Amino acid sequence: MKEQVPPTPSRRKVLKTTAGAAGAGLGIAAVGAPAAQAATGSAATSTTAAAAAEKAAPDTPRRRGATMAGVPFEGRSTVRVGIIGLGNRGNGMIGLFLALPWVRVVAVCDPVREKAERAAAKVVAAGQPAPAVYTHGEDDYENLCARSDLDFVYVATPWDQHFPMAKAAMLNGKHVGVECPIAMRLDELWELVDLSEQTRRHCMQLENCCYGRNEMRVLRMAHAGKFGELLHGAGAYNHDLRGLMFSPTYYEGPWRRLWHTKLRGDLYPNHGFGPVANYMDVNRGDRVVSISSFGTPALGLAEYRAEHMPPGDPSWKETYIESDRTISMVQTAKGRVIRLEHDVSTPHPYSRINSLGGTRGVFEDYPARIYLEPDHTNDQWADFSSYAGEFDHWLWKEHANPPGGHGGMDYIMIYRLMQCVQLGLVPDFDVYDAATWTAPVPLSHASIKAKGAPQEIPDFTRGEWRKARSGVDSVKPS
Repeated sequence: MKEQVPPTPSRRKVLKTTAGAAGAGLGIAAVGAPAAQAATGSAATSTTAAAAAEKAAPDTPRRRGATMAGVPFEGRSTVRVGIIGLGNRGNGMIGLFLALPWVRVVAVCDPVREKAERAAAKVVAAGQPAPAVYTHGEDDYENLCARSDLDFVYVATPWDQHFPMAKAAMLNGKHVGVECPIAMRLDELWELVDLSEQTRRHCMQLENCCYGRNEMRVLRMAHAGKFGELLHGAGAYNHDLRGLMFSPTYYEGPWRRLWHTKLRGDLYPNHGFGPVANYMDVNRGDRVVSISSFGTPALGLAEYRAEHMPPGDPSWKETYIESDRTISMVQTAKGRVIRLEHDVSTPHPYSRINSLGGTRGVFEDYPARIYLEPDHTNDQWADFSSYAGEFDHWLWKEHANPPGGHGGMDYIMIYRLMQCVQLGLVPDFDVYDAATWTAPVPLSHASIKAKGAPQEIPDFTRGEWRKARSGVDSVKPS
C-alpha cells in the first residue's frame, strides 16, 4: 500500500490533535528512493542489496517544501529556550541549559505545578530572570510555543506527547528538540518531516548517546578508515527498568509501563541505532532500507508484578504483550547490517552493545575493547583508551570533565546544540535522522506481527542520502 501523507492541517486543528491510538499507523508501507553508490564509505556496494532496494522502492511522498539537509540555524547572540516537561529528564537537563552563558531559559511548562515551580526556582538561582510558568492543564504547552520571545523548544515528556508538541513548536516558528522517541507512528514521522520542510524549522531527536566519548571516538576512527570498509554494527537498549516502571513515584503515572500493553516491538531503538547510523553515514552516503524483527514471549513484567506488587494494585489489570527481548536486523543500501536489541523487562546489566566491524577489525563496548589490523596481530582484545589522544572528538578534548548525567554526554549534546543555534551553524543531525532512528518503533512491531517479515524503511530524505555531508563528526568552529 502506498504511503498516504495527510494534507497539512490548520494550526488550530494540529494543536488539538493527540498522538492517537498506539496501534494506528503501524501497517503503512515504507517508501524510499532507489539505492545508488554512496558518496562516501565503502566502494564495494552490495549489488544484491542495492538491487533489492531499487526494486522495493515505490514512489516517495511528494516533498512539500525544500530539504532541511544542510540548512543552518539563523544565529543569535542569546538563545532563548522554552522547556516542556519537568519530570526526571527535564528537571535534570535544565541545569545544563543554565550552565551556558549565552542561553536564557524564558519559559517552563508542566501540568504538575510543583515541578514547574521547582524548575523556575533553578532559573532564578542561576541569576536569570524568572521564567514564565505554564501549568494550566495538559494543553498549556500550546501557549508556551506561541510566545514570540523563544528560539528553541525542548520537549521532555511522555512519549505520546512528543509528536503534538513538536508540531506545535514548528507551527509557531520555533526550532524543537525532542527526547526519545520523537513519535510512535510512521505517519507521524512523515508529518514531522513535512512540517520541518514547510516551516523551515529544525525538528531534532536529541539522541545524547551520539555524544558519548566512546561513540564519538569510534566515529572519528571509522571516518579515518581505521576499520577499513564498514560491514556491520550493533546497538541496544538493554536496561532493567522493572523496578522503575512499577515505582509509584519515579514516573508521573504508569505511562511507560503501559506501552508494554500496546506494542510488541522495539520501544526505544534510538540509543543503540543513532551512534551506529552515524558510524555508517546513514542519510549522508548510505541509508537503511529494511528491518526484520523478532520478539520473545512477554513474561518479565508479569513475573515481577507477581513477586512485588500487592493484590489490588492497578497494575494487575494490565496485560503485557511487549516482547521481553526484541532483536532486529537492519540492512542498508550498501549491504551493511545493523543489529538492534531492546530489553527492559528482564535482569541484565546495562548495555548499549555499541559495536562496529569492518574489513580491518572490530570495536565492542561494555566493556570497551578493540582489535584492529595492523595495530594488533595476536587475536587478543586491545586497550581502546590508547586511541584517545589521536581520535577523541574536539568536544571531549575541550570539555574533558563535563557536568551532568550519563557520563557527561548530556552536557556535550546540549552544549553543541546551543552552540550551533548561537553561531548559525548546520545542526549535527536533523529531522531525517530523527525519523530514521525512530522508524524501528512501529516497523519492528509490524515485523514481529508478520513473523519477522522484512519491513521497508522509508527514505525520509527523498534522495538526499546520496550526498555526503557533515554530521556529528563536526569541525570545531573558529
